[in-house]
Amino acid sequence: MKDNSAILTIADVGYRVGDTTILENVSFTVSPGEFRLITGPSGCGKSTLLKIIASLLSPTSGRIFFDGKDIATLSPEHYRQQVSYSVQTPALFGETVYDNLIFPWQIRHQTPDPARLIADLERFGLSQETLTKSVSELSGGEKQRVSLIRNLQFLPKILLLDEITSALDDVNKRNVNDIIHRYAKEQNIAVLWVTHDVSEIEHADEVMRLQPQGSQKRETHRG
Repeated sequence: MKDNSAILTIADVGYRVGDTTILENVSFTVSPGEFRLITGPSGCGKSTLLKIIASLLSPTSGRIFFDGKDIATLSPEHYRQQVSYSVQTPALFGETVYDNLIFPWQIRHQTPDPARLIADLERFGLSQETLTKSVSELSGGEKQRVSLIRNLQFLPKILLLDEITSALDDVNKRNVNDIIHRYAKEQNIAVLWVTHDVSEIEHADEVMRLQPQGSQKRETHRG
């Protein structure tokens, strides 16, 4: 069940590069279990906003609070374990899919059960043989799903998703949508998803449309 207390607060965030304003006075809150989509025309700052929330970029104005604490006061390592960021063009590393999926376990000094990794792959429409497949052999859609599975090995409190279904066919896109919706509802994970896909927009709790120069418009969806 959705918690009404905010896990994430964006307070008057702005971002400029030289004389160019990319984001201006963006403010909103996100609660545990809330599924929010961010959409808008190309160049309006959607991906920039996610990168700022992920602490990969620093805003030129405003502040961000995670669980009531200014993220500038938190260690990046701790914060990024709680706020997971998946990008449209994922950066996989190592030689195999297995190398990628065990990474979250390695940094926590734990050993995964290979059977669980295989089950995760199959849940996202990937065969068990994918586990030992070279990352250089993966299609764009396979890379997107492997990156997402890697980020879900240890469930974060906030999931940031940037066009992560853009390379998927309709069947796999719907499957990923269903899985993410279940995580939000059943595991109380807050989700911020950048997308242009109308079918994804229709299922959101709320849609925030960024306008040119980073202003915002919010729409509430229910049902």
